Amino acid sequence: MACLLALACTPVVPLAPLTARVAVPAGATTVLSTDGPAALAVATSAALFASAPVAVLTTAADPAGPAAAGPMAERIGAPLLLTPTDEDSPDVRAELTRLGTTTVLAVGEEAVRWATAAEVAARIVTDEAALSPVVAPPRRPSVLVLALDPTAQLAAVTTARASGADLAVLPGGDPRLASEHLRRPDHVVALGSGFGTPQVLEQRLAVAATGVMLPGGGQVAFPGRRMVALYGHPGAPALGVLGEQDIAGSIRRARELAAEYQPLVGEPVVPAFEIIATVADSVPGADGNYSAESSVDELRPWVDAARDAGVYVMLDLQPGRTDFLTQAKRYEELLAQPHVGLALDPEWRLGPQQLHRVQIGSVGIDEVNSVVTWLADLTRDRVLPQKLLMVHQFRLMMINGRERLDTSRDELSLVLHADGFGTPDLKFATWRTLHQAAPSGIRWGWKNFYDEDSPMFTAAQTMAIGPQSPVFVSFQ
Repeated sequence: MACLLALACTPVVPLAPLTARVAVPAGATTVLSTDGPAALAVATSAALFASAPVAVLTTAADPAGPAAAGPMAERIGAPLLLTPTDEDSPDVRAELTRLGTTTVLAVGEEAVRWATAAEVAARIVTDEAALSPVVAPPRRPSVLVLALDPTAQLAAVTTARASGADLAVLPGGDPRLASEHLRRPDHVVALGSGFGTPQVLEQRLAVAATGVMLPGGGQVAFPGRRMVALYGHPGAPALGVLGEQDIAGSIRRARELAAEYQPLVGEPVVPAFEIIATVADSVPGADGNYSAESSVDELRPWVDAARDAGVYVMLDLQPGRTDFLTQAKRYEELLAQPHVGLALDPEWRLGPQQLHRVQIGSVGIDEVNSVVTWLADLTRDRVLPQKLLMVHQFRLMMINGRERLDTSRDELSLVLHADGFGTPDLKFATWRTLHQAAPSGIRWGWKNFYDEDSPMFTAAQTMAIGPQSPVFVSFQ
């Protein structure tokens, strides 16, 4: 029978579901450096969404708002935006316009009031059931979003998940501190200024992706561990306790010392060697520099055995009349290993007419900073975990211009090592003096002497030294 009304016989075609279009981040590494929740939400939406027919809006002032709005936004694959505040006032209306949003799902009375007053060019609904069918974007593992605090950054984190991106939470803002191996996808978007500049973050991501760890775990020297070291030269008992036994015996002894300190601190205590690689000499030698340099081949068995045993190694330089950088470069092959750091001993840095044990040596800060630059560049170029650079000192005059020490290189952790000996009063006086006008961004080391201290500090006494207990303790 013919239809009396053509309309009655027209099949009903369901509406096509609405779908947001995701955006590919502009670069391989993006840092959204704004920290206000509303501004960060807008920035995250702009970085990850090209368009969104539906957006979810709530207010951060109502704790229940984001908690209720978050699951809705993730279900429908929509960005979650926050109403602006006086302290945090991004142009939310402009972002809705850019997204081409035709429907705003407002969660909470304040969100409805703001959307109405702002005259957003979109339909305002308060019930998810009132939305047209919406399909969330598929998961896209090519984009990784890094968050500092998923609670404080809830709207931005929700938007990241809604866009299909993967998410990793890094409370310290440093991928090298991640508890698990952190992969490096095509694009990384970091939420908040706590991640540093894109350049710093990119370098940290590259290191994190290697999965190479320091002895004791992790890829950042400090915080997260302490080190307790035997100091000396292989086969030379007169130069320190490291030379009193063979390699295997030194490993055992370093482990025993570290075990004494472990109950006193909350982080792992890593056994270490501080090996005098270049020994101050009373004669000029063939090169005239009053320093006897060990070869790489002589040191390699100690360095390799330490690596296999989980022992960190410091190569200590006593350069005589040459400079620290020249000597450091001799050991580039060893310093390219993740578990090897460098120690500079200005006591044994002589001027052109000086002699060991006649004058106490000293070094200008520009020479020290040249080592900082070289070692940091080596660490960066070899994509290594953070490396330890330590400078010994027991008198202020030993480092001229110390206040200009370059502590800016993220590839290094810098330690000033107080290695004076004597009575407790003398050692404390040295410790207090060295702390005067000390450069910011450094940590502190301490040396215990078996023979010269009277008496030598116990482990508990050493760790009780303030204002900062030492992160590196060596024994001579």
